[in-house]
Amino acid sequence: MQDESRAGTGTTVPEFVAFRASGDPAKGEFHCAECGYGVIVHSALPICPMCGGDAWEQASWSPLTRVRRAALQ
Repeated sequence: MQDESRAGTGTTVPEFVAFRASGDPAKGEFHCAECGYGVIVHSALPICPMCGGDAWEQASWSPLTRVRRAALQ
């Protein structure tokens, strides 16, 4: 209800995270929603090999993502 009342007022509504389920067709880098384990897939999302979780979040990607992470460590 609050989101509807703010629509059109210029107030930004926080973004939500879209999760994908194991077995969904996917391509790219994803992280397990439960333990954070990362996978790169080209066909379908698996069951997480670390914790058995079945919900995945697509990783935000940029060409310099790994370079930035290395610089912060």
